[in-house]
Amino acid sequence: MGRRLANEAIRMLPERPLLAVAAAAALVAGAFLVSSFLVDNGLRYSLSPASDRISDPTSQMAEALLYYATTTEVPQQSREEVRLSFDVLRRRSPCNFLVFGLGRDSQMWAAFNAGGTTIFLEEDPVWYSMVLKASPWLRAHHVKYRTHLSESDELLRNYRQEAACRPGGAVGAKGLQRNGRCRLALVGLPTEIYDREWDVLMIDAPKGYFPEAPGRMGAIYSAAVMARGRRGEGETDVFLHDVDRPVEKAYAKEFLCEKYRVAGTGRIWHFRIPPANNTNADTFC
Repeated sequence: MGRRLANEAIRMLPERPLLAVAAAAALVAGAFLVSSFLVDNGLRYSLSPASDRISDPTSQMAEALLYYATTTEVPQQSREEVRLSFDVLRRRSPCNFLVFGLGRDSQMWAAFNAGGTTIFLEEDPVWYSMVLKASPWLRAHHVKYRTHLSESDELLRNYRQEAACRPGGAVGAKGLQRNGRCRLALVGLPTEIYDREWDVLMIDAPKGYFPEAPGRMGAIYSAAVMARGRRGEGETDVFLHDVDRPVEKAYAKEFLCEKYRVAGTGRIWHFRIPPANNTNADTFC
C-alpha cells in the first residue's frame, strides 16, 4: 500500500502547486508508517537504521517530502529547469544517477530516483558536512579536482594535442580512472563511480564562478567520456546547469555536442548521448 501511494504522490508532484507537497508528504509518510507497523494483525514499534531506510523507495520518497514540507529551503534550480530532469527520471527510474554537487535539491534528486542508485560528488568539505548532517541517508563523496577555472581556455585549446584526451584516449568510466595524462579526466574518484555505467548525469558543480575555483571542465569532459563509452543499451542523459556562463557553454559544445542537445530551458541544457562507434576520432562531436 505504501509504495502504491508513493507512486501516486510522484505523479501528482509536477501537476500540482508546490503547496501539494505537504499533503503528499503526510499521505506517503502515513502510508509508510501504517504498512511498516501493522504486522501479524497487531502493532509493532520499529526503528530502522538509516542504511536500511535508504534502500526502500517508499522511505526515500517520505524522507524527501517530509524534508521539503518542513523547511523554507527550495532547490537551486527553477521549477521549469527541474521539470526537464524530472521527466527523464520518471521515465528511466530506477536507474544509475550521478550528480555533481550537493545542495538544497539533493533530497529531491534522490527521491525522483527512488529505488535506484543516486550518488553525489561534492568538492567543498564544509558544505559536504552540512548537507550530510541534515540528510545522512544521501550517498555522497567528497572529491578533489585537478583543474582551476583560470585554466579553462588553455585546456580547451590544447586538449587535442594530448592523445590521452582525445576520444580514443579514455573510453568509458574505467578509462577515466587510468587516464592521469589527460588533465581533464577525473581521476581519483571513489571506485564505485568507475564501476558503474551511469544512465543519467547532472552537472551542477563544482564551483565555476571565480578563477581559483575548480570549474566544470573536467566534469563535462568526463561525462562525455562516460556516455560515449557506455556498453549497455540505450543512450545517456546528461544535464548541464549554468549554461549562461561562457566556460560551461564552450565545453558543452565541444564535448557534449550541439547535435545531441534535445532540450533546454532557463540555464539548463539536456543532452542525450549515444554510445560512440568510432573512438579514434579527433573530436567528440
